Amino acid sequence: MINNDTIVALATASGSGAIAVIRLSGKDAISIADKHFKSVKSSKSLFNQKSHTIHLGHIIDDNRFIDEALVSIFKNPNSYTGENVVEISCHGSTFIQQEIIQLFLRNGCRMADAGEFTLRAFLNGKLDLSQAEAVADLIASDNAASHQIAMQQMRGGFSSEIAKLREELMNFASLIELELDFSEEDVEFADRTQFKALIDRISYVLKRLIDSFAVGNVIKNGIPVAIVGEPNVGKSTLLNALLNEERAIVSDIAGTTRDTIEDEISIGGIGFRFIDTAGIRETEDVVESIGIKKTFEKMEQAQVVVLLFSAEEFKTKCQRLKIEIEKIKNRFPQKPLIIIANKIDKLSKDELEKLQSQFENLHLLSAKIGIGVEALKEKLIGFVNTGALRNNETIVTNTRHYDSLLKAFEEISKVKSGLEMGLSGDLMAIDIRQALFHFGEITGEITTDDLLGNIFANFCIGK
Repeated sequence: MINNDTIVALATASGSGAIAVIRLSGKDAISIADKHFKSVKSSKSLFNQKSHTIHLGHIIDDNRFIDEALVSIFKNPNSYTGENVVEISCHGSTFIQQEIIQLFLRNGCRMADAGEFTLRAFLNGKLDLSQAEAVADLIASDNAASHQIAMQQMRGGFSSEIAKLREELMNFASLIELELDFSEEDVEFADRTQFKALIDRISYVLKRLIDSFAVGNVIKNGIPVAIVGEPNVGKSTLLNALLNEERAIVSDIAGTTRDTIEDEISIGGIGFRFIDTAGIRETEDVVESIGIKKTFEKMEQAQVVVLLFSAEEFKTKCQRLKIEIEKIKNRFPQKPLIIIANKIDKLSKDELEKLQSQFENLHLLSAKIGIGVEALKEKLIGFVNTGALRNNETIVTNTRHYDSLLKAFEEISKVKSGLEMGLSGDLMAIDIRQALFHFGEITGEITTDDLLGNIFANFCIGK
């Protein structure tokens, strides 16, 4: 798993741009870069320069000048990977990028695998495994909340919490293991009262972390919201109003939206994925029927359902609407349902009061002129428990961490039961070792090549 060769890759996004950054890492990174660097004002060698310095010069291939660039030097162990690292900031032409990368590949470098720079940082002790995974989450973050969680994890907030629990549990485990060595003397080195208090505290922390995954998962992946209703009630207009752009086609012709349309916005730092579905109605149109079928599929996938109806038609369709509301509630009892009366700008004050008396918790809206749109956004953000986010508590977003926490909690629960039943130390020691194993899986004290391969395969090249 540990390679000592020198790797190279483009660290910025592929394609043309003003600037591109090409990164080298490995024992020979500085010496290889030095062979193809010529300073603008002197004949200085990169190898003799101090760490964390930047040098202006030309990247050359024999006597051919490829580009003028800034070259940054980071010497081991004070670099991202813990190895010698060189970063070349060149002009962003794809031709220049490839010329420089090919130059280094011909002269002792190997093309980096996905995530190999971060993998080396982990293997060299610069990051633990959960921090390394947070790097990928940080790159993928597309709203304030997911960015905050990734930054907290990358700074070691989650790791330090797990490491502290693991250290305390390991100390008691050592005492229990010591008791096994003196089993014939029938002595206790581990204070059972203190041990029970520790197990209770570990159980509490694990339960909190496990429960946080429900919030963390939706923050990381966005909250899908299905906008449903009969044709021509303003679903596409609402989507456009929420997105503040003409994303969906709007017309007075019923059935204009034949397929689902999806787009994302950030509300209060949380990502929401809005799904504008085809209208629900009886139809003989084959294409529209397929769209209606997809509507129910999207409702199944959504975490919040928004039922939209036209306020103009409430008098003639009131009973039918109530039946539809009950159908949705019965079919999706666990999903929050927001009932919205759209086009309220076309009703009088008396008509609005009568409308509100017919439906409980009705949200009034005019998507066309923007009435009630901001209030709807506030209502949506209210479905997300952001308390932990505001209090800067650790929030679990990674499925692998969640699985290990569940397994650790199961083992700790066995230890807790063993204490209550007065089981001998040798029996509890088995469960304690398993709990320690699952803690170690999270931070990387315990890894396999397959596990590391699966994790870093999802990274981008150059990181």
